Amino acid sequence: MLADYGVSAMMTEYDGRQVSAVSFKMLVDGKEFPFRMPCNWRGVYEVLKQPEYSRIPLKDKEAQAPRVAWRILHEWIRSQLSLVEVNMVTIPQVFLPYTIMGDGRTLAEKVAEDPRFLLGSPEQHG
Repeated sequence: MLADYGVSAMMTEYDGRQVSAVSFKMLVDGKEFPFRMPCNWRGVYEVLKQPEYSRIPLKDKEAQAPRVAWRILHEWIRSQLSLVEVNMVTIPQVFLPYTIMGDGRTLAEKVAEDPRFLLGSPEQHG
């Protein structure tokens, strides 16, 4: 799916035995940008443990959580690329939070750690 949009390399990252992210490089206006899309399957597992999912045995939830997480990510990417296809947004607009910065973290990780990174200091907002 991403290959149609200029992906030049892909890598799968693991957290133990489960895939935790997919990283890729994509050409944008002739320049290569690195991105990392996280797949928080543990978060999905926590949701599946909720009472409304009690009909599913716990061992099945453990096996199902990574598959559900990847399906959600796949559908999100597909939806975002549909917006790109009809010129509503650009690839950089879609994947900006997942751009890998010089220190190896994504922009989203950096902002989560230090919101002032984007917002500046309170004095600047006067």
